[in-house]
Amino acid sequence: MNFDKTPNEILNEFLQEIPDNYEKRKGYFLWDIIKAISIRMCSTLKKLTFVASKLDVNNLKGVELERFIKQRTGIERKNATYSQGVITVKGNGTVNIGDLFETDGLVRFEAIEQKNIIGTGTVNIECVTAGKIGNVPINSIKKMPVTITGINSCNNELQTNGGYDEETDTDLRNRYFERLREPATSGNIYHYKRWSKEVDGVGDARIIPLWQGHTTVKVIIIDNDRLPADESLVENVQEYIDPNITGEGRGQAPIGAFCTVISATPKGINISVKAIFSKNYDKEQLKKKVTENIGLYLKEIAFKKDFLSYAIVGSKILDIEGVLDYSNLTVNNQTSNIECQQEEVFVLEGIEFIE
Repeated sequence: MNFDKTPNEILNEFLQEIPDNYEKRKGYFLWDIIKAISIRMCSTLKKLTFVASKLDVNNLKGVELERFIKQRTGIERKNATYSQGVITVKGNGTVNIGDLFETDGLVRFEAIEQKNIIGTGTVNIECVTAGKIGNVPINSIKKMPVTITGINSCNNELQTNGGYDEETDTDLRNRYFERLREPATSGNIYHYKRWSKEVDGVGDARIIPLWQGHTTVKVIIIDNDRLPADESLVENVQEYIDPNITGEGRGQAPIGAFCTVISATPKGINISVKAIFSKNYDKEQLKKKVTENIGLYLKEIAFKKDFLSYAIVGSKILDIEGVLDYSNLTVNNQTSNIECQQEEVFVLEGIEFIE
């Protein structure tokens, strides 16, 4: 029986199964009884439909998705990570573990070491909030929300990094499907890819076997945002698979396998286009949406395709409501597809909107 039938449809199906020598018209006892049963059965079927939908991983999200996948494969959602960096402080005093520093945007960091400062010194810090919000540029951490005795000023001369958001439902679901579809065993290519993506912050990986002869493996990674991985993420993956590239089997890689982990190199994408915007929309907002839409396209094809489609870039511009048309579109000064090498990942450097 179709689960999405109405009570009346269920009622009519019941009545068709009852011989005509019984009185089945509305208002009679048999009709009334079956009508009541049909109403309750419709409600039950809807509940069964809801329960059945929970057996399809594509219908799940959040905690339900985590539980479904963990029970069947042991895969767990990757946690958000905390950005770290170094801050330069001036004054004469002691910075203690837990002392706070802050950006103008109220992104807060804490000292993770105790340091006596005489004149000028540096202190290792960590963001108090997990996620990429903690990856801030240079010269942005200039405040101390709580006074530190003897310390007059602070500033970060290097950007902070290593902060990655919690794994999304889509990425978690994709790892589940990869586990089912890609038979990882005995240190094969799929095994190295799985190990790489088990590390918090890794979005995808490419594996090059025998890249420097027998027993050598190269792993190329990108982060959750499908951008080149920072140094700390590369180090984490290296440590997890084959610490110090010794081949001694002290990580996930089997004994005798020398694994080298690197970040993908950026393949810069610069776009120029003359777009016609509707007068009913804010032009600057439309430019922002176009940029975001193309960025999402680059994220979708990262490590999935080895070229950027010129035609699809055009379609992504027209996908935005309020963009009426465009002309003079170039990608890296070309009007053709842009190829990407095995160790590269596309990075959108900018879009020039020609007036």
